Amino acid sequence: MAEEGFEVHGPEHHVVEQSAHAGDSLAARIAVMTAILSTVGAIFSYQGGATQNDAMMYKNEAVLRRTEASDQWAFYQAKSNKQHLAELAAVLAPADKKPQFEAEVERYKKEKKEIEATARELEAETKKYNDLSEHAMHPHHRLAQATTLIQIAISLAAITVLTRKLWLFWGSIGAATIGGLLFVLAAVGR
Repeated sequence: MAEEGFEVHGPEHHVVEQSAHAGDSLAARIAVMTAILSTVGAIFSYQGGATQNDAMMYKNEAVLRRTEASDQWAFYQAKSNKQHLAELAAVLAPADKKPQFEAEVERYKKEKKEIEATARELEAETKKYNDLSEHAMHPHHRLAQATTLIQIAISLAAITVLTRKLWLFWGSIGAATIGGLLFVLAAVGR
């Protein structure tokens, strides 16, 4: 309806407009502070999302390696079954056929050692990627807390303009400061 010259604003818009026209320095300071806090909050949020994405990427790699290891252990089991059948055949076969089955038993033993080594290597990679995921996720919690405190600081600043209660302004500053400290803790890995 703005084209027809009729606009409806909430009560906070009127207070902010009146304060701006009256040359209210508190409202101007809070407006600047809110803009800065919004920018800082966006940075915190971006960093939190980036750490979460890293953690998910590492977790995905861990799952892939675990699946590959599981496939190797299934392959190992299949070779064990074939080895047992060859051992049974060597016992039951006539004397002239025994060397053929015994050679198969030795071949399966050798193949199983290679398969087992590959499976254990994949399990070690799984652990490595799980550890990397856990390490990447740790700062995410701090960054989420920092972002939440910045949002609270913005809300308190807006309420300060409406109510003119300076203690809310100081509460806003406090919330923003604690949010900044949490960001620093996340950055240094604590």
